[in-house]
Amino acid sequence: MGTKQTMEDMAMNLKTKNVLVTGGAGFVGGHLVEELVKQKTNVIVADINLDKRSYLFSQNLHKKSKVINLDICDYKKLLALINKYHIDFIFHLAAQALVDEAYKRPKKTLDNNISSTINVLEVTRTNPKIKGVIVASSDKAYGDLHKKKYIESDPLFGDHPYEVSKSATDLISTSYFRTYGTPVVVTRFGNIYGEGDLNFSRIIPGIMNAIVKNEVLEVRSDGKYTRDYLYVKDVVNGYLLLAKNIERVKGEAFNFGSDDTLSVLEVIKLVEKTLNKKINYKILNTAKSEIPYQSLDYSKIRRVISWQPKYSIKSTVKNILKYYQQNLDL
Repeated sequence: MGTKQTMEDMAMNLKTKNVLVTGGAGFVGGHLVEELVKQKTNVIVADINLDKRSYLFSQNLHKKSKVINLDICDYKKLLALINKYHIDFIFHLAAQALVDEAYKRPKKTLDNNISSTINVLEVTRTNPKIKGVIVASSDKAYGDLHKKKYIESDPLFGDHPYEVSKSATDLISTSYFRTYGTPVVVTRFGNIYGEGDLNFSRIIPGIMNAIVKNEVLEVRSDGKYTRDYLYVKDVVNGYLLLAKNIERVKGEAFNFGSDDTLSVLEVIKLVEKTLNKKINYKILNTAKSEIPYQSLDYSKIRRVISWQPKYSIKSTVKNILKYYQQNLDL
């Protein structure tokens, strides 16, 4: 499988299939729905939060998919949805995805992230029609390992609720494969950015908000926290490749890394230089339970299915700013 394949080739096996995207009204989910719709997939979106400002709605993707307001932590409702729409494949993206929110509301985060994943795996285990599940995890599943590059064989760990919610999700997912043969793949990634992220506490949407509204950017950390920054279309590309190769990759975990391994202050400087705009910012240094440095080695996924990032902050940030200029006041 080479990188010369088009996205259409990669996703051909999902064409006309009934595909469920949990969290499909979220930032990454919206971009995934967009690509699945292009591939003529029958897309069913299940999400608890149908924000009309989201990418799904701003790009009118809700008119090209079946959107259902549903809490997938309710097993009976999820099962009824799976049966009603004869689901063939699941992309499980639904989660409480903010570290700061997890610090404030640990029970809600642990309940949400763990229970939703168990429910998705359980409906898949008992339904042979479902050919695969891709579970969206995070670099946070590793916890703080104090090393330059994290690899998939590193132990899963966590000192804080968000990290533990992710490491538990990963372990539960792979346990379903090892015990029941459930066709599940786990994906771990750094900081995803792109058009339509409405979580303005994150640095890139925060920068866009500050530029568009001519406000001071408030940086929650000390500005030195370092992560891989991965463009959302690269993530979607990876999901589709994994779906295409589900029989080869089931039971595995894969890092989605990037070559933009930057501190918060480096991101600000890079965006300033690329856009030729001055960004006024203020260091708050109030972040709780954050890991100072994380970067993912993505050689495994490159070797197994020839995925690698094609985009960078430098190549995408002008279009990202344009999106926020056009959509921020929706």
